[in-house]
This record gives sequence, structure tokens and C-alpha cells, in this order.
Amino acid sequence: MTALVRNDPATVHVALGTRSYDIVIGRGLLASLGARIAALRPGAKAVIVTDDNVARYHLDPAEAALRDAGVASSRVIVPAGEASKSYRVFEQVCEAVIASRIERDDLAIALGGGVIGDLTGFVAAVVRRGLDYVQVPTTLLADVDSSVGGKTAIDSAHGKNLIGAFHQPILVLADTALLDTLPEREFRAGYAELVKYGLLGDADFFAWLEKNWRDVFAGGPARDHAIAESCRAKAAIVARDERETGDRALLNLGHTFGHALEAACGFSDRLLHGEAVAAGMALAFEFSARRQGLLPMAEAQRAIRHLAEVGLPTRLRDIPGPLPSVDQLMDLIAQDKKVKRGMLTFILVRGIGAAFIEAGVDAREVRVFLSEKLAER
Repeated sequence: MTALVRNDPATVHVALGTRSYDIVIGRGLLASLGARIAALRPGAKAVIVTDDNVARYHLDPAEAALRDAGVASSRVIVPAGEASKSYRVFEQVCEAVIASRIERDDLAIALGGGVIGDLTGFVAAVVRRGLDYVQVPTTLLADVDSSVGGKTAIDSAHGKNLIGAFHQPILVLADTALLDTLPEREFRAGYAELVKYGLLGDADFFAWLEKNWRDVFAGGPARDHAIAESCRAKAAIVARDERETGDRALLNLGHTFGHALEAACGFSDRLLHGEAVAAGMALAFEFSARRQGLLPMAEAQRAIRHLAEVGLPTRLRDIPGPLPSVDQLMDLIAQDKKVKRGMLTFILVRGIGAAFIEAGVDAREVRVFLSEKLAER
């Protein structure tokens, strides 16, 4: 697999019947936001939901693009960070959207990373019993994961993303130039979700990333190509299984361990979501090899080595600050959405590019494994 040298946007279609939409990927696309919305929903008004970090860089150009196309708009700005995926901020945004006189035929625009996309999508799912919305991701993580597929949510005290709805956008506009303002740590965290597609179902893509990851970090055609490949992989899975009753659960590779670690860190900057996913994928590969005998340890180490090479956490000792006991971690895992009737469901692997869903994983095996990992800290 080689990167394509292209200047025109890549378009990935998410085939969901009457709820189908396009993901458009390329540099400089934000200027076309208003024209694209006017073509999709003539006469509609828009409310832009963003956070105070993103607003400094991208809100004025987004509003200008809408204004140039004759799309009236208003804005709602929330604090940056996972804490905005809360009941309190959700209520504030709902009330602000209603106060802006957005009607059923109007739409919301999520301008930001995964937090803004998840929050705005959930607001759009419930305000006036459902508004259309557009995703304009501003992080790599949102480009390749959270902006695609219609999973929207806020967090509970019991865990991440436990309150939400499936609500598909009508357009995802991934302007890769917006990533130029992203802090390196945020970009690296997003890369974890990007490499996930290789690890779960495309060994060739993973091998390409091993060779080309520095070009992806540097930007240019390699970055756009990697984002488009990831979106194609996710779009295909979402088209097969929109509401996560089967194959879509594969996208949760690393997330059962990762979400527990995120919750253990209080959904804070101690451990970003992508960092938690990276650590979770490393644990899933090692658990699959060491405790389940599903693949040679050398192959698991290959996956772990790549995550570590790009600077992502792969061991519990890579996570700063204290972690809870194994009992508390097991309680957090039990709250995860991949639990069915009390049985643990994990995404395990038989090799790089060969993930599968395993229901009924023995909790005792997980407990012993985590006890060993905690002892290594």
C-alpha cells in the first residue's frame, strides 16, 4: 500500500439507506461548509457548537463560510475537555440551541473533537425530537472515529458514554488542514484510533503505517490517505452493523481495558482517550497471547512495539499517577457497554488484522492478568 498524491478531496460514502451520507476528506474544506450545507438543506439555519479552544482557531472561518453561502448561524461555546460530556453541559447546550430558535428543519454543526462531536450529536438527537447535524472534526481522533457512525453520548459517573443515542450526521467534513493547530500529544492520541483499523482488520494497512507513520505525523498526502483508509474501514463496518449488534463491536478493540483506565483517571488529562485506547490495545494483544494463547507473543509484541515507537502508552506504568486496585478496575470493566448479562465481552485477536468478538471471557483470567500488570508498575 502506498500513499496517493492527490489534491482533490477524497469522498467516502456511508451506505445506510435513507440515512446515508458522505465523509469528505482533504485540505482547505472548511471554506466550503456553507455551500455544502445550503445544497443539502436549502434555507436551513445552523447552530455551531464548539469549545473554547477550537473557537480561537476555527470558529470565525466556519461562520464566514456559512455567511458567504447565505446560511444564518448562531454559536454555543463550551469548555474544552471531557468534563463537558456531562449532564450539566448537555442541559446548557440543549437550552442554548432552543433559545437560538433552531427549528426542526434547521441543523446543528459539531465543530471540534470527539467531545464536541459526541455532545452535539446527542443534543441533536433529542432537541425537538431530532435535528440534522453536521460533523466538522478538528482532531485526528474525531476524523477517523467519533465523527463517523452516529454514536453520540455523554458520560456517567459509572463510566464513559453510557448515556446517548444512535443518530447519524448528514455530512462529515474532515478538513485535514485543521489538524495543523493540534498539539502533538492530541495528534498522537488520535493516531491510536487510526492504527486500530490496521490492528483489527487490515494487516497490510498496519504494515504501511509501520513504514510511513512519520509522514502521517508530518502531514501532506500520507496523512490524508491514512485518514481516508480509516474512514473507509469504519464506513464499511457501520454499513453492515449500524447499531452495534455484531461486527461493529470490533471497533472497540482496546476499549474495554481503555475505558476502565480512563474512568480510573477521572476522564482527565492524565490519560487522553486515544492514549487509553493505545494502552487498552496493548493489553488486549498481550492478554490474547499470554493468557489465551491465540497468537505468538512475538506478533503481539510487534503491535505493542509500534504503539510505543510513536510515543503512546502501552504499559500501566506509562500512566502517570496512582491507579485503583484490581477490584476497582474489574468493577469499572463490569460497567462497560460490552458487558452482556453480566458476562465479559472482549475484542481479542488471533494476529495483527485478525480481531474477533469473544463473549463470556472468564473474569478470573482478566483479574489475574490485571493483577500481574499492576504489580509491574
